[in-house]
Amino acid sequence: MDYTYGLTMGLHTLAAVIWVGGMFFAHVILRPVLNDLEAAQRLAVWREVFPRFFVWVWLSVVTLLATGYGVLLVGYRGGFAGGPTHVDIMQLSGLVMMGLYTQLYFGPWQGFKRALASDDLAKAASYQVRMRHIVTINLILGLVTIFLGTVGSLLGT
Repeated sequence: MDYTYGLTMGLHTLAAVIWVGGMFFAHVILRPVLNDLEAAQRLAVWREVFPRFFVWVWLSVVTLLATGYGVLLVGYRGGFAGGPTHVDIMQLSGLVMMGLYTQLYFGPWQGFKRALASDDLAKAASYQVRMRHIVTINLILGLVTIFLGTVGSLLGT
């Protein structure tokens, strides 16, 4: 029996859950707690949290691309031609999320680090706000994508 499809989809799902779950934790749980800290303390915590999270996001992005397109390229579930609509929507939303994440990483995140290194807390905070906006969008897209990925075939899309 060939377990390739099941293992691939398992890895795909784990990568999505790690990325989206991390955003959920950071945005919904950690952020409100950190808001009670002084700006310098809060920004210092984010300076330590983000690099650890970003390693997992990069691993998730690579895994999602490899497993998602791997499945499509070998023709499982209709491949690129004739697959279900929810897979096309997942593909689009995933690529948008990856684009937003790449922009966050190479834009506001780099500015955040530079601002903290020069002790410009106001500028670091403004970069963090930009990062939070991107994370909010990606969190919503990620939750919708995971939901659609799990129920899409049941809904006939």
